[in-house]
Amino acid sequence: MSGRLIYLMGPSGSGKDSLLNAARERLAARGCVIARRVITRSAEAVGEEAVGVSPAEFDQQEAAGAFALSWRANGLAYGIPRQIDDWLTAGQDVLVNGSRAYLSHALQRYPDLIGVLLSVEPAVLRERLLRRGRESIEQIEQRLARNAQFDAASAERDGLHLLDNSASIERAGDNLLALIGASRACA
Repeated sequence: MSGRLIYLMGPSGSGKDSLLNAARERLAARGCVIARRVITRSAEAVGEEAVGVSPAEFDQQEAAGAFALSWRANGLAYGIPRQIDDWLTAGQDVLVNGSRAYLSHALQRYPDLIGVLLSVEPAVLRERLLRRGRESIEQIEQRLARNAQFDAASAERDGLHLLDNSASIERAGDNLLALIGASRACA
């Protein structure tokens, strides 16, 4: 049996990295691998457990076919290593931290992916972005405006599972595991 690609998306500051870290052991116990992204951001940057590379290194890896998926957003380049294809072929579920803007491309390569959109109440998202301190006020407002375009109706229309992360990370983790389990039962 082939594994399933679980494509987690959400606005910057929605808690994707926190959710993945909180659910990592329970996902592993269910045979789900979390793929580490390659990002053109310093490996020392606070947040995601990713591989940091220079833009030139990223371009070289991308040209060499090292990525199953790759995209650019917010002035950075992101890549999902090609190794996910081996995991999927071996029957393992693979969870990736994806991009909403790149979803249509991901669906072309993985038409059966399970799209999960992490949502957060706007006030909670604003506070998280401010606390994180990575962006200017203007950049935060741009991110909030972009996020306002994605709502429950658009998620449903696009066939995505909506997962709220406005409350505790434990609750969001429980809901993620339940969603993955329910989608396995339907497969």
